[in-house]
Amino acid sequence: MDFNDTPEQAAFREAVRQWLNANARPKREGESRKSQVALFDEAKVWYKKLADAGYACLDWPEEYGGAGLSQIHKVIWSQEVAHYAEPDGYFVIGIGNCGPAIMHFAPEEQRQALLPRMASAEDVWCQMFSEPSAGSDVAGLRTSAVREGDTWTVNGQKIWTSGAQHSDYGIVLCRTDPTVSKYRGLTMFYIDMHQSGVEVRPIKQMDGDAHFNEVFFNDAKIPDAQRLGEVGEGWGAALLVLMNERLAISGVQPDGFPEFLALVKQLDLGEQPAREHPAVRERLADWYCQHAGIIASTNRMLTAVAKGGMPGAEAALGKLVGAAMNQDIAHYALQLMGEGGSIMEPDIAEQQAHFQRALLFAPGIRLAGGTDEVMRNIIAEQVLGMPQEPRADKGLAFCDIPSGNAG
Repeated sequence: MDFNDTPEQAAFREAVRQWLNANARPKREGESRKSQVALFDEAKVWYKKLADAGYACLDWPEEYGGAGLSQIHKVIWSQEVAHYAEPDGYFVIGIGNCGPAIMHFAPEEQRQALLPRMASAEDVWCQMFSEPSAGSDVAGLRTSAVREGDTWTVNGQKIWTSGAQHSDYGIVLCRTDPTVSKYRGLTMFYIDMHQSGVEVRPIKQMDGDAHFNEVFFNDAKIPDAQRLGEVGEGWGAALLVLMNERLAISGVQPDGFPEFLALVKQLDLGEQPAREHPAVRERLADWYCQHAGIIASTNRMLTAVAKGGMPGAEAALGKLVGAAMNQDIAHYALQLMGEGGSIMEPDIAEQQAHFQRALLFAPGIRLAGGTDEVMRNIIAEQVLGMPQEPRADKGLAFCDIPSGNAG
């Protein structure tokens, strides 16, 4: 791909720089960590500011609250906004995952009503696929939706739902026919997260935050008008969401390298600066190669999408490499800090305890968007063309698949 801006892209970059310089907060050393509630409130204000200025959802059509531009413009924006301390990727799940689903499957009237409010974060969205009994097998979900006239009654549980406690709406994948293959009996809907029959319980994490949630449905009613796609074709709709999820995550998922580079530039190991130690320099070189490879792979994928392609399985590569790298870097950084690595107070810890928090949240990043094992299978089967793993449930109706919950 060509890494040079076209004249039009260069003009857009300059306009973005000028706007950010006038409207965004620059990053500052020593800035204290904010609570999830404070970050959420700041993100709502920031996204409304973007929408008012015409910078929200750059690749969405203008009639849906976007700017009508391309994925390449999004890359330029992300490159420039990275120099500022704004929560620019905070609503990536709703905008990156749920937005394309609404755009693709909802009727035009609903697109006009829902998408502009999503783009400006007036309404916040979440995605509800994962379940306790299904693990990494999304198609093994058991949350049921039973139709009664023009209404569906939903019962079941979702888990690991990012941002559900702040969400106004959510995309939910349900089992609507257990008598057919697990892939053919699914249907997708969107639901009001504030309605009766929906209960959200935040999950307290090791790092002290509650990013993930459990969501329980107890006779929750969904009008058939809120169905996304045809009955029984939810798996195809889910694949579209998952492909866009990996594309969206690839733009905001941390791999830890920029923070590690900043650390070793100023960390003193006693006998010499960290940046001069041979072992540190070796690690720095290895992780730089991986970091540069992730950026190049992501930009190549975005270029293909900008030319009319769909986000493909290649997005799994950045997720697989970046999530593991983020965890490895955090662990190594704490080793370099010695006893100081145990300090969690941002005001006195190195880099405001960034690596301490990163290590505690790293397992969550390796689960979000698909586990390492799922990513490897995707790469093996869809990129390398290797044979699929044997499936014991192939050809079985979902109701005939043995369940671990069976007595």
